[in-house]
Amino acid sequence: MKLVGYLLKKIIPLFIGAVLFFAVVLNLVDLFMNITTYMQNGCSWHDVGVVMLNYIPKTVWYAVPVAVLFSTSYSLSNMYANNELEALFASGVSLFKFTLPALILSFILSFALFAFENGLVVQTYEKKVKLQNQLLQKFESENNDNVIVISDNGKIIYKASRYFEETKRLMNVYIIFRTEDKNLENLVYAEIGAWDFDAKHWKLENAIQYEKSEEDGRFITKAFDSAYEEKLTESYEIFRKNIVDVQSVSAKEAKIYIEHLRKAGLPFGQQLSEYYKKYAFPFIVFIVAFLSIGLTGKTKKNVLLISLASCISASVLFYVMHMVTMVFAKHGYISPFAGAWSPVILFTIASIILLKYSRT
Repeated sequence: MKLVGYLLKKIIPLFIGAVLFFAVVLNLVDLFMNITTYMQNGCSWHDVGVVMLNYIPKTVWYAVPVAVLFSTSYSLSNMYANNELEALFASGVSLFKFTLPALILSFILSFALFAFENGLVVQTYEKKVKLQNQLLQKFESENNDNVIVISDNGKIIYKASRYFEETKRLMNVYIIFRTEDKNLENLVYAEIGAWDFDAKHWKLENAIQYEKSEEDGRFITKAFDSAYEEKLTESYEIFRKNIVDVQSVSAKEAKIYIEHLRKAGLPFGQQLSEYYKKYAFPFIVFIVAFLSIGLTGKTKKNVLLISLASCISASVLFYVMHMVTMVFAKHGYISPFAGAWSPVILFTIASIILLKYSRT
């Protein structure tokens, strides 16, 4: 127990200091990147301060993995440089046994990081982005292309080539009407669908109605029955460009959004990869701790410099690999699960190999 306390006493203060340092740096970088625009737009320092305050949880989330790697790597390397580990090995205690408490702590911290992101980071970061976009006067168009909306428990399906937010209109809109048992009732095509604010439903211009013939099953053209318009009550807000960024919502909200895409028949591979990444990425804390243990004893000189270099190199390599696998998953070369979890698995194997051949 004394060895456990001794190890954690060295690692934890460094970890806390590193988290604060990296979090402050990230926040200042974001400030300096936008400070000129803040000043040009006459933003108050109170609003800028609120942006920075809401960004703190996200910067802490970014800083934790790097801080774990630095604190563990520096502490162990410094102990090796001072011959403390040599004395430990001579007494019969292996490197793995000595550092096992740090590995267990990092494993628990991985789960804590996921809970921290899911419960606080996504909410505060959303506030930060919204306020910052207002201050920077960044406004995204709410027009939407290739819109598909399922309504009335799947009995009505809208498909439009484009939605215009300013005029609340749908262009080249197809509407499928289905029966209770989801069989096709009829199909309606209109050049324009305009939202009627008084009637609270869509008005169709130059509409054509197609119905399936009971005799031969072929589709026949009929005069459009305007009574169908009263069923088109799906509000115009649904048709706006409203793409959910899976990284910016909680795991529960992301799952609901992906299920919506699945039911609508829309591609969801990229979103599913990001959903799996929400669970996989926090395990970088465990991986970097494992890596730092495996890298212990490589040099007794320039311990601080080598520790900084190793933590930055390992972090960059992991982030790059994660980016590559996520791109592969997005384009369907690998599964979404593999895109999110393969870097975690590969780096865990690499850590085990490094530990096996480290000095003990």
